Amino acid sequence: MISRIDLRGDALPEGTALRDLLPRAEFDVAAALEKVRPICEDVHHRGDAALIDFAERFDGVRLDQVRVSAAALTRALEELDPAVRAALEESIRRARIVHRAQRRDTHTTQVVPGGAVTEKWVPVQRVGLYAPGGRSVYPSSVIMNVVPAQEAGVESVALASPAQAEFDGLPHPTILAACALLGVDEVYAAGGATAVAMFAYGTESCAPADMVTGPGNIWVAAAKRYFTGKIGIDAEAGPTEIAVLADDTADPVHVASDLISQAEHDPLAAAVLVTDSVELADAVEKELEPQVAATRHVDDRIVPALSGKQSAIVLVDGVDEGLRVVDAYGAEHLEIQTADAAAVADRVRNAGAIFIGPWAPVSLGDYAAGSNHVLPTGGCACHSSGLSVQSFLRGIHIVDYTKDALAEVAHHVVTLAEAEDLPAHGAAIKARFGWKVPESK
Repeated sequence: MISRIDLRGDALPEGTALRDLLPRAEFDVAAALEKVRPICEDVHHRGDAALIDFAERFDGVRLDQVRVSAAALTRALEELDPAVRAALEESIRRARIVHRAQRRDTHTTQVVPGGAVTEKWVPVQRVGLYAPGGRSVYPSSVIMNVVPAQEAGVESVALASPAQAEFDGLPHPTILAACALLGVDEVYAAGGATAVAMFAYGTESCAPADMVTGPGNIWVAAAKRYFTGKIGIDAEAGPTEIAVLADDTADPVHVASDLISQAEHDPLAAAVLVTDSVELADAVEKELEPQVAATRHVDDRIVPALSGKQSAIVLVDGVDEGLRVVDAYGAEHLEIQTADAAAVADRVRNAGAIFIGPWAPVSLGDYAAGSNHVLPTGGCACHSSGLSVQSFLRGIHIVDYTKDALAEVAHHVVTLAEAEDLPAHGAAIKARFGWKVPESK
């Protein structure tokens, strides 16, 4: 069901050579870009009419309007299963605790007497958030996008999720209920690239946004790439990934269940076990079969994901080598199930989120750890972070110098300007002192 890659014995290669040995899903955003381009431009030119036509084409339902009514949001919350509501409320509570602690304060640094630089943090004014609605419904993604935006102080928050024929063209009612719980009253029945285009260009019913965030399929990723430079984006999210670094102290039942938990997202989902224990590898393989047979989404998601080229058991000589492998891989989700897991986790450089020990599975982070589950994929964890309050903030430097403070450094500024052959830069300093550079004190 899952392949093996044996990296024992020989010295591990460095950099891209090691990355090339590791499993990864094929996710060609560049090819998808050409297909989303006409869709995005149709939304640009025809606005809501294009959104309605695309909902009929892609989602199988003809909408009367794209924006969800306040009554529909209220009804979704009123009809929500009480147990689901309680779980969503607890997820929101925990997410707020973590994300509120991420807020940044204005800070002033006195560089020299009379010369100061202040860094203030200003939230993006308006954001468009996306919650997928394809193979599964993701109210948890509503929470993970909305909470950090709200905690950052974003003034205007709008959310889009695909229209559902089963629910008369509305997004899934649990999505709507989550929005109601969070106080988001601007919600649109729009999916995929059309939702991103709606937020980028604006339509008759939806004002343009400064930024779009949220996970999605390859069409969402391609649309984000198309609009990069016009709007801010969080990341081009690819298929979900889990990597587990484990030794012989790990429980194969836990490891197998965690691999399956991510494989059920999508046939392109990646499940990777990195271990120095052949016994554990054998036990996990043996455990996968009954656990897979006992769950749902077997033939359309889990088996294709586990048997695909993006998933594997990687054998290494030891935990140190395993750390090199998981750092090269840069997993979206990385579990450490080894002896002294916390110390091992402290040595990890590249991961979207790290889950320590047997009692912190990825599923906890998906819903109720308080952490954010919108994370970098496809190895982007080596240079990018997951969604947070900082994603919605812009740092602005405010420079405040007196005449004496400028005079003290003026000769350096003029010297550097002349060294760069930009004499007008130096002249802007000289003009303030009667065209004579003050002598340094």
